[in-house]
Amino acid sequence: MTGTDASLPTGVERRVVDGDQRLCTRGEPVYGEPTDGGWRAWDAGRSKLGAMLELGMDTGLSGGETVLYLGAANGTTVSHVADFAGPTYAVEFSPRPVRDLLDACESRTNLFPLLKDARRPETYAHVVEADCDVLVQDVATRGQADVAVRNRRFLSDDGRLLLAVKARSEDVAAAPDDVFDEVLADLAEAYEVLETRRLDRFHEDHLAVVATPR
Repeated sequence: MTGTDASLPTGVERRVVDGDQRLCTRGEPVYGEPTDGGWRAWDAGRSKLGAMLELGMDTGLSGGETVLYLGAANGTTVSHVADFAGPTYAVEFSPRPVRDLLDACESRTNLFPLLKDARRPETYAHVVEADCDVLVQDVATRGQADVAVRNRRFLSDDGRLLLAVKARSEDVAAAPDDVFDEVLADLAEAYEVLETRRLDRFHEDHLAVVATPR
C-alpha cells in the first residue's frame, strides 16, 4: 500500500512497512531499517532530512538532482538520497564512519564518498561538479553557517540549501533560539532563507533551514 504526497520527490513514497506508514526509498538496506518489496523505511528519527520531509517542508527536491551532502557519517541519510537523486557526493571527515559509508556505496553507483573536511571545500573542488542542484548539510561542528557559505560555490544559482543546524554543536551553553538567530544572520551574506522549522519532534535542539543562493 502506498500513499501519494505531492511534497515528496519522485522515488520517495509513503508505504506501509511493519504495519506503519513510513517514508521509504527503493534500495539496498544500510542500517538495519525494515524493508518491504525492495523499499526501505526512512527513519526520520535518525535523519534530519527525513524529518524535514516528514514534517512537510518544501525542500524543492523532485528526484534526479545532483547533490552535495556534507556530513555523510555512516551513510544513513545520504544512502536514501542516492536512492532517488542523481550524482550524490558524500563528504565525511572521520575515517571510521567512512568505512560504513563505503558499504552503502557498493550498490549505489551514483554515490561518491569523499574523506574530506567540509570546512575546506577547496580540497574536493576538483571532484565535485559545479552547479549542483542541492546542498544538504548535517555537520556537528562550530561555524555551521560558515560551512554553508564556503560551499555555496558548488550550488547553481537556483539551487537549494537544506541545512540542519545543531544548536549544541555551536554553543552547548547558549539558548538554542539565540544560536539559531545567529546562524541565520551569518547565512544571510550568501543565502536567502525560504523556510525554517524546529525538528524537536524528531531531533532535539535542531533547526531545519531551506534556503537559496543570493
